[in-house]
Amino acid sequence: MFPASRYSIQAHRCIRALKTVPADHAAPQLYTVVHRRTCSSVTTPRITTHYTIHPRDKDPRWEGVEMERFADEADVVIVGGGPAGLSAAIRLKQLANEQEKELRVCLVEKASQIGAHTLSGACLEPSALIELFPDWKERGAPLHTPVTEDVFSILTEKYRIPVPMLPGLPMNNHGNYIVRLGNFVRWLGEQAEELGVELYPGYAAAEVLFHEDGSVKGIATNDVGIAKDGSPKVWTIDEKKWRPGRVEHSVGWPLNRNTYGGSFLYHLNEGEPLVALGFVVGLDYTNPYLSPFREFQRWKHHPFVAPTLEGGNRIAYGARALNEGGIQSIPKLTFPGGMLIGCSPGFMNVPKIKGTHTAMKSGMLAAESAFAKITDENLNSETTGLHVPEYAENLKKSWIWKELHAVRNIRPSFHNYFGLYGGMVYTGIFYWVLRGKEPWTLKHCGLDSAQLKPAKDCTPIEYPKPDGKISFDLLSSVALSGTNHEGDQPAHLTLKDDSVPVARNLAIYDGPEQRFCPAGVYEYVPLETGEGMRLQINAQNCVHCKTCDIKDPSQNINWVVPEGSGGPAYNGM
Repeated sequence: MFPASRYSIQAHRCIRALKTVPADHAAPQLYTVVHRRTCSSVTTPRITTHYTIHPRDKDPRWEGVEMERFADEADVVIVGGGPAGLSAAIRLKQLANEQEKELRVCLVEKASQIGAHTLSGACLEPSALIELFPDWKERGAPLHTPVTEDVFSILTEKYRIPVPMLPGLPMNNHGNYIVRLGNFVRWLGEQAEELGVELYPGYAAAEVLFHEDGSVKGIATNDVGIAKDGSPKVWTIDEKKWRPGRVEHSVGWPLNRNTYGGSFLYHLNEGEPLVALGFVVGLDYTNPYLSPFREFQRWKHHPFVAPTLEGGNRIAYGARALNEGGIQSIPKLTFPGGMLIGCSPGFMNVPKIKGTHTAMKSGMLAAESAFAKITDENLNSETTGLHVPEYAENLKKSWIWKELHAVRNIRPSFHNYFGLYGGMVYTGIFYWVLRGKEPWTLKHCGLDSAQLKPAKDCTPIEYPKPDGKISFDLLSSVALSGTNHEGDQPAHLTLKDDSVPVARNLAIYDGPEQRFCPAGVYEYVPLETGEGMRLQINAQNCVHCKTCDIKDPSQNINWVVPEGSGGPAYNGM
């Protein structure tokens, strides 16, 4: 997970932030037995009111209520207005225009504006962009900061050990660009509209619709008007500390050697001294007392990091989960009526911490594969919804598969007694020397949700109090994300069983959801009777990182889409 200001979250959680720098650079928690106590005589308060848990056909309040839905048809419907979805839409219209074919392409996006839910580092590898738009410079793509300097470090509590960035290593960024990915996605949206793609921001795809033969028919957006009862950061810094094009990465402190993670700090050239920084924590961590957000705050005080931020201003914050399973975890990509593209299937290059270029390429491959089927006048489909297995075949022939296969063992190699250091040795030998050609494939250690140890077997982590200058409290950070949801709607953080949080998560793991959430959505509060505790869900704070759905040790939380337009309002994160 990564929190970001413009910091960042990764499955991995990464936290991200943007900050301006001055021109030279840019309490222990006490948990008593009463928190874990449950009382069998107390009725579990109802927390979840969403229709996915409590169907309307069993709710007498909905009896006799008729709901009419507007229906529309298109040749291709794309869910999600990120780099992959927009690249797929653009490539479809490019092909249609080249071959003078009529093709209606619609794209729905849950954010109020294209790019408003986009969050990344981001250091962009331009390979897919060059394929999509060879004239991207003439079109005004917002890539203003070519990488000019690579810095990689191993941090101890007080010192920095520099690591040489040898050519060929995954973290070498020569030829890449530091970008504000939200601005880049917004630009892709403009290119899509020029080509004739219909964009529908503010519409959240809530369910999949099926033909009678089981193939996918389309999607339905979620209902609105239902009552409630039914981290990166960006900073501006001191101009003297600003080095446009400088890319900094680190591993080590404040995490121990067996907790996967690291940091990034990128100097942007956007007309003012901006840096984007973030901290990534693998969600397979074991200590339930760990807080990715607070680890991020602690990291900023390292003697190598703090001087860049001192005198600067935090101007944005966000968080998201990154799919880091790699080639071992890629699911079946095609099914009758649809395909999976982008980051969600697992196309991110984890050691590079880059997935935009692979997401875009996957969308382009999907578009090319689908276009051939859609425009084949002699096609006899076995299902009403077209099945395009050629997409998966073409993807395995592309540079995406070659790239992901080469780095497949780097992330799982960290699961050894020496942790971080063993993984770095493995990477040096088998990637830098053999380029990932070893004849074996390592496995991951299992579900992230299954890795937490009981709280009684772990040591609570004492985090320092934020100073309000470099480190900050959670709620003031969330306020910078622009997050907003309609207040009178059912919480979109649903629980399969309302009794599980107290009976299991609090009792065994001391309520880890109040620490792994980067937005303060979950908190345990006393019951009104004074006997025991209950989970309170502050859904209006949610930044849509989906960490809770991944890390919940009981797998009791199910994240569903809220009303369209709700969520963060990132401005070029």
